[in-house]
Amino acid sequence: MTAEHAHAEGDEAGPAASVSVLDEILAGVREDVARRQEQVPLERIRELAAAAPPPLDAYAALRRSGVAVIAEVKRSSPSKGRLAEIADPADLASDYAAGGARAISVLTEGRWFGGSLDDLAAVRAAVNVPVLRKDFVVSSYQVHEARAHGADLVLLIVAALEQNVLVGLLERIESLGMTALVEVHDEEEADRALEAGAQVIGVNARDLRTLEVDRSVFERIAPGLPSSVVKIAESGVRGPHDLIRYASAGADAVLVGEGLVTQKSPREAVAELVNAGNHPATPRPVR
Repeated sequence: MTAEHAHAEGDEAGPAASVSVLDEILAGVREDVARRQEQVPLERIRELAAAAPPPLDAYAALRRSGVAVIAEVKRSSPSKGRLAEIADPADLASDYAAGGARAISVLTEGRWFGGSLDDLAAVRAAVNVPVLRKDFVVSSYQVHEARAHGADLVLLIVAALEQNVLVGLLERIESLGMTALVEVHDEEEADRALEAGAQVIGVNARDLRTLEVDRSVFERIAPGLPSSVVKIAESGVRGPHDLIRYASAGADAVLVGEGLVTQKSPREAVAELVNAGNHPATPRPVR
């Protein structure tokens, strides 16, 4: 494949690295995408994407006052295994929205996270807030899939993508009216995200290669991001105290999965975080 084709279509990904959980996940993702593309060709998925209702403005939603909560539909994770039996993701998403979640994140990777595109479509139909397709996106086919199933945001993980592919996928996401949430884990990846044109950057405290969590990562990276960029703290939010810590470092939003799905009442857990994010004493990002 030529560099131009990779830039346009985003069909290659992954800098060379030692075998890790991320590498294993990406290998499975590519197999699954190839299988789905045999079942539903790219031309057809593009038609379905074009026919979907217009996406919501996620950037504007996350820029509103207060620290936003992005609540995640998450059954499993590589680090913890099975987290929750979520029989009806639409019901869970509705509870999240009722609790004040500004957006809903839906894991659609099946092998490690127990998610699916059906989950995404079900959540989209149940809520009127922006919905994120959280997956390991390595091709433009997945971007069109996301739009066809109602996504407003699509996750791009810098560690999983060569720079030209990152740029191509980000451009494709925006061309379909969606917002790219570009995930980084260190300063070098943050620079790459900015160079690619990212307007929404998620700083993941969890290292995707070791699965360890270090909340100080956000505190190191966020101050170097422009005020125009929406800054999302990912991983490590167990309660309001963690939200406030991230807010103090400049977070516009926090993305929370395990800390919600493992609660007896996810709705109340979301509301507690939302209240903390809106409290007058909680630091506000400089804009």
